[in-house]
Amino acid sequence: MFVSSRFARRAYCLAWIGALASASPAVRALDYLDGDFQLHGFASLTLVNTTDNNFFGKSDDRISKDFTEVGVNASWRILPELQVSAEALSHRAGGTDNGNVRLDYGLIDWTPLTSEEGRSGVRVGRIKTAYGLYNTTRDVPFTRPSIILPQSIYFERTRNLTVSADGAEIYLERYAEAGTLSASFAYGQPQTDNEAAKVALFNVNPPGNLDAQLSPDFQVLYEGSGGRYRLGLTATQLELRYKPGPADRLRAGTFKLKPLILSAQYNAEDWSLTSEYAWRPTTVKNFGPFFYNGKANGESYYIQGTYRLASQWEALLRYDAYYADRNDRDGEDFAAATRRPAFSRFARDWTFGLRFDVTPQFMLRAEVHRIDGTGFLPAQDNPNIQDLRRNWDNFMFQASFRF
Repeated sequence: MFVSSRFARRAYCLAWIGALASASPAVRALDYLDGDFQLHGFASLTLVNTTDNNFFGKSDDRISKDFTEVGVNASWRILPELQVSAEALSHRAGGTDNGNVRLDYGLIDWTPLTSEEGRSGVRVGRIKTAYGLYNTTRDVPFTRPSIILPQSIYFERTRNLTVSADGAEIYLERYAEAGTLSASFAYGQPQTDNEAAKVALFNVNPPGNLDAQLSPDFQVLYEGSGGRYRLGLTATQLELRYKPGPADRLRAGTFKLKPLILSAQYNAEDWSLTSEYAWRPTTVKNFGPFFYNGKANGESYYIQGTYRLASQWEALLRYDAYYADRNDRDGEDFAAATRRPAFSRFARDWTFGLRFDVTPQFMLRAEVHRIDGTGFLPAQDNPNIQDLRRNWDNFMFQASFRF
């Protein structure tokens, strides 16, 4: 009761902030040079309370404020066919991210071919990774369908490995009466220069170094009937190599992941239905007897519906399922081999959420998650695996602002 009361008081304070924002003049993007230079920004604070386990900080029977997002992005169209874009981001997410400011993306976008039938070009620099429907815009709270994306596809614990890469991307868009077809192929190096990347793989922070090989990423999207429906296919590959450090129990091993994602979305006037399915062949080898080596075919999916209750209100219902190994869905084989909880190999999440756009610049959100399993929980927030509980609830409240 005490925790619920505290959560309610903090949510009430954030709601008052929203009311004040709605009474203030609208804050818009900053445009210069006749619109060729634009500056945007956003900020969000999320309160998290869980009945068991920890998510985004110490949230078990208490309120965690360790999920914040602050970003500023700018774009400058130097020539009609040449644009430079960048974003500085502070992302704090419990033990998985400390909120240090970093370059989320920074790229040169050259579009030499443009016509009524389409366009094509190349991007070079730190580019956003095309991964499913939401990954390229996942950092801005207003572009997400919920406070957190479906964890079966868009893991928070491995966010830095998949959000962007240093390299180049070729893209193509074709416009026709039947719809829009877009395709992209990127080749770059994922970001592994942080502790979170190692902990996401090993559940601990070993003394060695983790390096990513250059990784390919391919995506094709089709949008028909003026955006009424969208179909997509994403294929990528991630290969990580570990170099042991002093007095390391781990040997020089490799981790290979080859996810294939199918995406589909239907948009009606007042409601939308979205589903994605991921097939993830995974190979872990040569790490020695103190780590779980082997092959697995991971599988995950979600189905999500949103309904616009009124001009400012939207409701969400989602079922989200993740299995580390489709041939060992209950995790019993893994538990027998490692003596770790079987429920750490899967997660099934029912989510209900509400969104209220106080103004075009200020948004409030609330979500309730009922979860069976701990497959997507970060080890940084749950260092003692014996304290994990299979069934748990997650309550979240978020206030977001943008300009």
